[in-house]
Amino acid sequence: MKVFVALFLTTILPSTDAFSASFTTSSRFSSKLNDSLLAPKGDFSKDIEKQTMGYKAGKADTNFARRFGDLSGRKVKTVSDTMKEFTEIVGVTINPLYRAMVTDTISTTHLTVVDARFKYDKVWALGFITSMDILLKNYPEKPDAVKVVYGLAKSMGLDDASMRVDSDSLSSWAQGKTGEDIAEALRGEGGSELAAISKEVKDEEFWLYSRFFGIGLMSLMDITGVVPDAPTINKWLKVDLGVQTNKGETDFNLWMGVRNKLSMMETLMKEVEIREKKKMAARLEDKAAAAIRRADAAAKDAEAFGETP
Repeated sequence: MKVFVALFLTTILPSTDAFSASFTTSSRFSSKLNDSLLAPKGDFSKDIEKQTMGYKAGKADTNFARRFGDLSGRKVKTVSDTMKEFTEIVGVTINPLYRAMVTDTISTTHLTVVDARFKYDKVWALGFITSMDILLKNYPEKPDAVKVVYGLAKSMGLDDASMRVDSDSLSSWAQGKTGEDIAEALRGEGGSELAAISKEVKDEEFWLYSRFFGIGLMSLMDITGVVPDAPTINKWLKVDLGVQTNKGETDFNLWMGVRNKLSMMETLMKEVEIREKKKMAARLEDKAAAAIRRADAAAKDAEAFGETP
Protein backbone atom coordinates (compact mmCIF):
# COMPACT_ATOMS: atom_id res chain seq x y z
CA MET A 1 0.00 0.00 0.00
CA LYS A 2 2.85 2.42 0.87
CA VAL A 3 4.43 1.89 -2.54
CA PHE A 4 1.10 2.49 -4.26
CA VAL A 5 0.46 5.72 -2.34
CA ALA A 6 4.00 6.95 -3.00
CA LEU A 7 3.73 6.40 -6.73
CA PHE A 8 0.31 8.02 -6.89
CA LEU A 9 1.29 11.07 -4.85
CA THR A 10 4.37 11.71 -6.95
CA THR A 11 2.09 12.08 -9.98
CA ILE A 12 -0.22 14.50 -8.16
CA LEU A 13 1.57 16.81 -5.75
CA PRO A 14 4.30 18.07 -8.12
CA SER A 15 1.48 19.17 -10.43
CA THR A 16 0.96 22.15 -8.14
CA ASP A 17 4.12 23.56 -9.75
CA ALA A 18 1.93 24.30 -12.74
CA PHE A 19 0.53 27.28 -10.85
CA SER A 20 3.87 29.05 -11.22
CA ALA A 21 4.86 27.60 -14.61
CA SER A 22 3.04 30.34 -16.49
CA PHE A 23 5.16 32.98 -14.76
CA THR A 24 8.35 31.23 -15.92
CA THR A 25 7.10 31.11 -19.51
CA SER A 26 6.09 34.75 -19.33
CA SER A 27 9.50 35.74 -18.00
CA ARG A 28 11.29 33.95 -20.83
CA PHE A 29 9.08 35.61 -23.41
CA SER A 30 9.69 39.01 -21.83
CA SER A 31 13.43 38.39 -21.82
CA LYS A 32 13.44 37.54 -25.53
CA LEU A 33 11.29 40.57 -26.26
CA ASN A 34 13.61 42.87 -24.32
CA ASP A 35 16.65 41.44 -26.09
CA SER A 36 15.07 42.13 -29.46
CA LEU A 37 14.05 45.65 -28.49
CA LEU A 38 17.44 46.57 -27.06
CA ALA A 39 19.46 45.10 -29.92
CA PRO A 40 21.26 47.74 -32.03
CA LYS A 41 18.96 48.47 -34.96
CA GLY A 42 19.81 51.83 -36.36
CA ASP A 43 18.05 54.94 -35.04
CA PHE A 44 15.59 52.92 -32.99
CA SER A 45 18.32 51.82 -30.55
CA LYS A 46 19.49 55.45 -30.22
CA ASP A 47 15.94 56.53 -29.34
CA ILE A 48 15.82 53.87 -26.65
CA GLU A 49 19.16 55.06 -25.30
CA LYS A 50 17.95 58.67 -25.14
CA GLN A 51 14.81 57.63 -23.29
CA THR A 52 16.69 55.56 -20.70
CA MET A 53 19.54 58.01 -20.05
CA GLY A 54 19.04 59.75 -16.77
CA TYR A 55 16.41 57.30 -15.65
CA LYS A 56 16.13 56.87 -11.90
CA ALA A 57 14.27 53.99 -10.32
CA GLY A 58 10.99 55.10 -8.81
CA LYS A 59 11.15 58.58 -10.35
CA ALA A 60 9.17 57.97 -13.53
CA ASP A 61 6.29 60.31 -14.32
CA THR A 62 3.58 57.69 -13.74
CA ASN A 63 0.91 57.09 -11.13
CA PHE A 64 2.58 53.83 -10.21
CA ALA A 65 5.96 55.48 -9.59
CA ARG A 66 4.34 58.28 -7.59
CA ARG A 67 2.56 55.69 -5.47
CA PHE A 68 5.40 53.24 -4.86
CA GLY A 69 8.51 55.15 -5.91
CA ASP A 70 9.60 55.72 -2.32
CA LEU A 71 10.09 51.95 -1.98
CA SER A 72 12.81 51.92 -4.63
CA GLY A 73 16.11 50.59 -3.33
CA ARG A 74 14.66 49.13 -0.15
CA LYS A 75 15.84 45.67 0.81
CA VAL A 76 13.28 43.00 0.04
CA LYS A 77 13.20 39.62 1.76
CA THR A 78 14.27 36.89 -0.64
CA VAL A 79 12.67 33.51 -1.30
CA SER A 80 15.71 31.79 0.20
CA ASP A 81 15.33 33.91 3.36
CA THR A 82 11.70 32.83 3.67
CA MET A 83 12.59 29.19 2.97
CA LYS A 84 15.26 29.26 5.66
CA GLU A 85 12.89 30.86 8.15
CA PHE A 86 10.19 28.31 7.37
CA THR A 87 12.62 25.43 7.94
CA GLU A 88 13.69 26.85 11.30
CA ILE A 89 10.09 27.42 12.43
CA VAL A 90 8.80 23.97 11.44
CA GLY A 91 11.77 22.12 12.88
CA VAL A 92 10.88 18.81 11.22
CA THR A 93 11.68 17.22 7.88
CA ILE A 94 8.92 17.66 5.31
CA ASN A 95 7.52 14.39 4.06
CA PRO A 96 9.26 13.75 0.70
CA LEU A 97 5.93 13.23 -1.07
CA TYR A 98 4.84 16.76 -0.11
CA ARG A 99 8.16 18.57 -0.43
CA ALA A 100 7.58 19.85 -3.98
CA MET A 101 4.14 21.19 -3.09
CA VAL A 102 5.39 22.95 0.05
CA THR A 103 8.38 24.46 -1.77
CA ASP A 104 6.17 25.76 -4.58
CA THR A 105 3.68 27.23 -2.10
CA ILE A 106 6.44 29.02 -0.20
CA SER A 107 7.94 30.45 -3.40
CA THR A 108 4.74 31.70 -5.01
CA THR A 109 3.21 32.99 -1.77
CA HIS A 110 6.42 34.82 -0.88
CA LEU A 111 6.43 36.62 -4.24
CA THR A 112 2.86 37.71 -3.53
CA VAL A 113 3.22 39.02 0.02
CA VAL A 114 6.45 40.96 -0.63
CA ASP A 115 4.77 42.80 -3.52
CA ALA A 116 3.91 46.34 -2.44
CA ARG A 117 0.49 45.98 -4.09
CA PHE A 118 -0.54 43.00 -1.94
CA LYS A 119 -3.37 43.54 0.53
CA TYR A 120 -4.49 40.81 2.89
CA ASP A 121 -8.23 40.22 3.22
CA LYS A 122 -10.67 37.51 4.31
CA VAL A 123 -11.13 36.12 0.80
CA TRP A 124 -7.38 35.54 0.60
CA ALA A 125 -7.45 33.97 4.07
CA LEU A 126 -10.27 31.64 3.02
CA GLY A 127 -8.25 30.59 -0.03
CA PHE A 128 -5.10 29.95 2.01
CA ILE A 129 -6.82 27.91 4.72
CA THR A 130 -8.93 25.95 2.21
CA SER A 131 -5.92 25.02 0.08
CA MET A 132 -3.87 23.96 3.11
CA ASP A 133 -6.73 21.85 4.51
CA ILE A 134 -7.24 20.08 1.18
CA LEU A 135 -3.60 19.62 0.16
CA LEU A 136 -2.47 18.40 3.60
CA LYS A 137 -5.59 16.36 4.39
CA ASN A 138 -3.77 13.03 3.98
CA TYR A 139 -0.38 14.17 5.30
CA PRO A 140 1.00 11.06 7.08
CA GLU A 141 2.22 12.84 10.22
CA LYS A 142 -0.76 14.93 11.38
CA PRO A 143 1.13 16.99 14.03
CA ASP A 144 3.72 17.90 11.40
CA ALA A 145 0.97 19.05 9.00
CA VAL A 146 -0.14 21.57 11.63
CA LYS A 147 3.46 22.77 11.92
CA VAL A 148 3.68 23.16 8.13
CA VAL A 149 0.66 25.48 8.01
CA TYR A 150 1.94 27.47 10.98
CA GLY A 151 5.41 27.75 9.43
CA LEU A 152 4.08 28.80 6.02
CA ALA A 153 2.08 31.62 7.55
CA LYS A 154 4.73 32.69 10.07
CA SER A 155 7.52 32.84 7.50
CA MET A 156 5.32 35.18 5.42
CA GLY A 157 4.73 37.50 8.38
CA LEU A 158 1.18 36.18 8.84
CA ASP A 159 -0.63 34.32 11.60
CA ASP A 160 -2.40 31.08 10.72
CA ALA A 161 -4.75 31.29 13.72
CA SER A 162 -5.94 34.78 12.72
CA MET A 163 -6.34 33.64 9.12
CA ARG A 164 -8.47 30.69 10.23
CA VAL A 165 -10.68 33.06 12.23
CA ASP A 166 -11.09 35.31 9.17
CA SER A 167 -11.71 32.30 6.96
CA ASP A 168 -14.38 30.95 9.32
CA SER A 169 -15.98 34.37 9.53
CA LEU A 170 -16.41 34.68 5.76
CA SER A 171 -17.50 31.05 5.48
CA SER A 172 -20.17 31.57 8.16
CA TRP A 173 -21.48 34.64 6.35
CA ALA A 174 -21.69 32.73 3.07
CA GLN A 175 -23.71 29.87 4.57
CA GLY A 176 -27.22 29.90 3.12
CA LYS A 177 -26.31 32.49 0.47
CA THR A 178 -26.74 32.02 -3.27
CA GLY A 179 -24.41 32.67 -6.17
CA GLU A 180 -26.26 35.91 -6.91
CA ASP A 181 -25.78 37.02 -3.29
CA ILE A 182 -22.03 36.58 -3.75
CA ALA A 183 -22.14 38.46 -7.07
CA GLU A 184 -24.01 41.36 -5.46
CA ALA A 185 -21.48 41.56 -2.64
CA LEU A 186 -18.62 41.50 -5.16
CA ARG A 187 -20.27 44.46 -6.87
CA GLY A 188 -20.04 46.26 -3.53
CA GLU A 189 -23.75 46.10 -2.81
CA GLY A 190 -24.95 45.71 0.78
CA GLY A 191 -23.13 45.94 4.06
CA SER A 192 -21.47 42.52 4.24
CA GLU A 193 -17.77 41.98 4.88
CA LEU A 194 -17.40 40.69 1.30
CA ALA A 195 -18.97 43.89 -0.01
CA ALA A 196 -16.51 45.88 2.09
CA ILE A 197 -13.61 43.93 0.59
CA SER A 198 -15.02 44.56 -2.89
CA LYS A 199 -15.17 48.30 -2.30
CA GLU A 200 -11.53 48.33 -1.19
CA VAL A 201 -10.52 46.42 -4.31
CA LYS A 202 -12.46 48.76 -6.58
CA ASP A 203 -10.92 51.81 -4.91
CA GLU A 204 -7.38 50.45 -5.24
CA GLU A 205 -5.96 51.29 -8.67
CA PHE A 206 -3.06 48.86 -8.32
CA TRP A 207 -4.80 46.02 -6.49
CA LEU A 208 -2.94 42.73 -6.89
CA TYR A 209 -4.79 39.51 -7.73
CA SER A 210 -3.14 36.35 -6.40
CA ARG A 211 -3.80 32.61 -6.36
CA PHE A 212 -5.27 32.35 -2.87
CA PHE A 213 -7.79 35.11 -3.58
CA GLY A 214 -9.00 33.04 -6.53
CA ILE A 215 -9.19 29.88 -4.43
CA GLY A 216 -11.13 31.90 -1.85
CA LEU A 217 -13.75 32.69 -4.49
CA MET A 218 -13.85 29.04 -5.52
CA SER A 219 -14.44 28.12 -1.86
CA LEU A 220 -17.41 30.49 -1.84
CA MET A 221 -18.77 28.54 -4.81
CA ASP A 222 -18.57 25.33 -2.78
CA ILE A 223 -20.21 26.92 0.27
CA THR A 224 -23.09 28.46 -1.69
CA GLY A 225 -23.69 25.42 -3.88
CA VAL A 226 -22.66 27.16 -7.10
CA VAL A 227 -21.50 24.73 -9.76
CA PRO A 228 -17.79 25.50 -10.16
CA ASP A 229 -16.92 26.62 -13.68
CA ALA A 230 -14.60 29.05 -15.44
CA PRO A 231 -17.36 31.40 -16.72
CA THR A 232 -18.53 32.03 -13.14
CA ILE A 233 -15.06 32.81 -11.79
CA ASN A 234 -14.52 35.14 -14.77
CA LYS A 235 -17.82 36.91 -14.15
CA TRP A 236 -17.18 37.32 -10.43
CA LEU A 237 -13.72 38.75 -11.08
CA LYS A 238 -14.12 40.75 -14.27
CA VAL A 239 -17.75 41.87 -14.24
CA ASP A 240 -18.74 41.99 -10.57
CA LEU A 241 -15.41 42.84 -8.92
CA GLY A 242 -14.11 44.78 -11.92
CA VAL A 243 -10.67 43.16 -12.03
CA GLN A 244 -9.52 42.53 -15.59
CA THR A 245 -7.35 39.45 -15.26
CA ASN A 246 -7.28 36.02 -16.91
CA LYS A 247 -5.38 34.48 -14.01
CA GLY A 248 -8.63 33.60 -12.26
CA GLU A 249 -9.62 31.15 -14.98
CA THR A 250 -6.09 29.73 -15.12
CA ASP A 251 -6.02 29.18 -11.36
CA PHE A 252 -9.52 27.71 -11.48
CA ASN A 253 -8.55 25.08 -14.07
CA LEU A 254 -5.37 24.16 -12.23
CA TRP A 255 -6.97 24.06 -8.79
CA MET A 256 -9.91 21.93 -9.95
CA GLY A 257 -7.46 19.56 -11.61
CA VAL A 258 -5.47 19.18 -8.38
CA ARG A 259 -8.66 18.65 -6.35
CA ASN A 260 -9.93 16.01 -8.74
CA LYS A 261 -6.66 14.12 -8.59
CA LEU A 262 -6.56 14.32 -4.80
CA SER A 263 -10.15 13.08 -4.63
CA MET A 264 -9.28 10.17 -6.90
CA MET A 265 -6.24 9.39 -4.78
CA GLU A 266 -8.34 9.41 -1.61
CA THR A 267 -10.88 7.03 -3.17
CA LEU A 268 -8.17 4.65 -4.31
CA MET A 269 -6.47 4.78 -0.90
CA LYS A 270 -9.76 3.84 0.78
CA GLU A 271 -10.21 0.95 -1.63
CA VAL A 272 -6.68 -0.26 -0.89
CA GLU A 273 -7.32 0.13 2.84
CA ILE A 274 -10.53 -1.92 2.59
CA ARG A 275 -8.71 -4.66 0.67
CA GLU A 276 -5.91 -4.69 3.24
CA LYS A 277 -8.43 -4.96 6.09
CA LYS A 278 -10.18 -7.85 4.34
CA LYS A 279 -6.86 -9.62 3.87
CA MET A 280 -5.97 -9.05 7.51
CA ALA A 281 -9.39 -10.34 8.62
CA ALA A 282 -8.91 -13.44 6.44
CA ARG A 283 -5.47 -14.04 7.96
CA LEU A 284 -6.88 -13.72 11.48
CA GLU A 285 -9.67 -16.15 10.62
CA ASP A 286 -7.11 -18.63 9.28
CA LYS A 287 -5.05 -18.28 12.46
CA ALA A 288 -8.15 -18.76 14.62
CA ALA A 289 -9.20 -21.81 12.62
CA ALA A 290 -5.69 -23.25 12.91
CA ALA A 291 -5.70 -22.68 16.67
CA ILE A 292 -9.07 -24.45 16.95
CA ARG A 293 -7.77 -27.37 14.92
CA ARG A 294 -4.69 -27.66 17.16
CA ALA A 295 -6.86 -27.52 20.26
CA ASP A 296 -9.15 -30.24 18.87
CA ALA A 297 -6.18 -32.39 17.97
CA ALA A 298 -4.71 -31.94 21.46
CA ALA A 299 -8.03 -32.88 23.05
CA LYS A 300 -8.29 -36.04 20.93
CA ASP A 301 -4.71 -37.01 21.79
CA ALA A 302 -5.40 -36.51 25.48
CA GLU A 303 -8.58 -38.58 25.25
CA ALA A 304 -6.75 -41.36 23.44
CA PHE A 305 -4.24 -41.60 26.27
CA GLY A 306 -6.96 -41.42 28.91
CA GLU A 307 -5.95 -37.93 30.03
CA THR A 308 -8.22 -35.02 30.82
CA PRO A 309 -7.18 -32.00 28.76
